[in-house]
Amino acid sequence: MEKIFSLYDSANIFANWIFIITAIILSYIGHLVSKKIFNSIVTRIIIKSKNNWDDILVNVGALDRISLLVPMVIIYSFLPFFPGNINIYQRIIFSGALIVVILTIGSLLTGVNQIYKSLEISEKHPIKSYIQILKLFIYVVGGLASVAILMGKSPMVLISGLGAMTAVLLLIFRDTILSFVASLQITSNDLLKVGDWIEVPSFGADGDVIDIALHTVKVQNWDKTFTVIPTHKLIDNSFKNWRGMSQSGGRRIKRSIFLDMTSVKFCSENEIFNYKEFSVLKNYIESKNIELNDYNIQQETNLDFLVNGRRMTNIGTFRAYVEAYLHSHPKIHDEMTLLVRQLKPTNYGIPIELYCFTNDTNWNNYEGIQGDIFDHLLAIIPEFGLRVFQNPSGNDFQQIKA
Repeated sequence: MEKIFSLYDSANIFANWIFIITAIILSYIGHLVSKKIFNSIVTRIIIKSKNNWDDILVNVGALDRISLLVPMVIIYSFLPFFPGNINIYQRIIFSGALIVVILTIGSLLTGVNQIYKSLEISEKHPIKSYIQILKLFIYVVGGLASVAILMGKSPMVLISGLGAMTAVLLLIFRDTILSFVASLQITSNDLLKVGDWIEVPSFGADGDVIDIALHTVKVQNWDKTFTVIPTHKLIDNSFKNWRGMSQSGGRRIKRSIFLDMTSVKFCSENEIFNYKEFSVLKNYIESKNIELNDYNIQQETNLDFLVNGRRMTNIGTFRAYVEAYLHSHPKIHDEMTLLVRQLKPTNYGIPIELYCFTNDTNWNNYEGIQGDIFDHLLAIIPEFGLRVFQNPSGNDFQQIKA
């Protein structure tokens, strides 16, 4: 009798294993078949469709994850033949199915973000940070629900227990909360968008923004290196955004030439006569001469002494020349500020500062325009009897020695 029962038990165990192996094989085949069917159907739809969004949804792998539900359904149908407590197997399958659904929703949200990025509005109002916070919320809630199903309890039991863990959760998700608030400020105030040129000295970043995520902002520097900045740190620290320069259509030149103070003097009659031959100075010389002569006549000035009356100086004439030259330059923006001013004298001479804007914001073109202007001014300075100040070099000492 015992032999009969042992043979019966062995047969049951053997049969159960056959069902288990069959279920695993059929579930694997079902997964492959469903994946192939999904892909073939979707491929036909994509070929017929003229939109790009369906391509994106396929590329994020949402359909591959959905096909994982097929083997779970097949295994679920074989559960009556599995040994042990069927409820445990059911909870495992339901929990796994919920995880697959959550991952599928995450993939779809990733696809939604990629579709949105293809629109023009995404440059001004990116939604990547919002998508990430939504995915995080779905993953947390879905994970709790999955664990609750495995434990055979209501998800509300675990969720209600989170109240006691609030302080711990705030500590764990501190950076996430700060980054989310920073993302809201950046988006609502239009402080930053992909493609902006920014400078963040505290992080050594100087280049274009190539990605804005929930936790980080990725910047490609001009030397082609990358700097990753925590999103909330951008709000905590100051940064410079050059977008306004690009939108205005003008890029600022603010640079000085230092002149030797010992070369400053009054202009002689011959020099004034020569300056009239400078096309950009002709009107200035004529009007200035009239202004000075009228003043000196009214004041009955004795012009036999240089200290008396008002006279033209070579540095003042040079400033007038620079201003007229910039006004006539085709690459200088004529609707923005244009100043040529003399700054406070320093140990390095008298600074003559140019403050103006080019009408070309391209970096390469801008540097070329700025270089051409200062090349010309440095070459023309000796015509005014002025000298550029610079510290003595080795060649200067060799000439002194010779």
